[in-house]
Amino acid sequence: MINEIKKDAKHRMDQAITHTLSELAKIRTGRANPDLLNSVKVDYYGTPTPLNQIANISVPEPRLLTVQPWEKNLLAVIERAILNHNLGLTPSNNGQIILCPIPALSEERRKDLIRVVHQLVEEGRIAIRNVRKDVMHHLKTFQKEENISEDEIKRSEDEIQTMTDEHVKRFGEIQTKKEEEMMEV
Repeated sequence: MINEIKKDAKHRMDQAITHTLSELAKIRTGRANPDLLNSVKVDYYGTPTPLNQIANISVPEPRLLTVQPWEKNLLAVIERAILNHNLGLTPSNNGQIILCPIPALSEERRKDLIRVVHQLVEEGRIAIRNVRKDVMHHLKTFQKEENISEDEIKRSEDEIQTMTDEHVKRFGEIQTKKEEEMMEV
C-alpha cells in the first residue's frame, strides 16, 4: 500500500511538470514554435476546432510559421482566428498557405514574458508541494489505520521528500532553459 502511495505521488508530480511544460510552450519566444498556435480555435462549419486538427503547422525557417489548411476555403477563417487570438502575429495568406512571421520581442516584452514564466513555474512548484503535503497526510493516516512502524513511515516520508526535491529542481532547470530561449535575439 505504501508503494502505491509513492507511485501515485510520483505520477502526480510528473503530471505537474508535464502541465507546466505545456503551458510554457504557449509562451512566445523569439523563435517559431508550432505549439504557439495550439490554443487557436477556428470556426469549422460552426464548431470551434483546434487549428492543428484542420491544418498542418510547420516551421520552414526559425522566424516563420506556415499553416496549410486541408481545405483551401478555410484560409480566410484561419487567418482571422490567428489575428483575433492576440498572439502578436500578423498572418498573411498567399492563396495556398498562411505565413506567420515571428517578430522579434522587445526588451520590455521579454521581461513581461519572463515574469509569466516565473509565475507558471512557481505554480508548478506549489502543485508539487501540495502533492507532498497530501501524501504525507495519507502516510500518517495509513500508519494509524494499519499499525505500521514509525521507521517505515519515516523512510517513506524521506523518499517522498527526495522525490519532491528532484521535481522542484527540475522546475528550476525548466525555468532557466525557457529564460535563455526568451533572451536569444
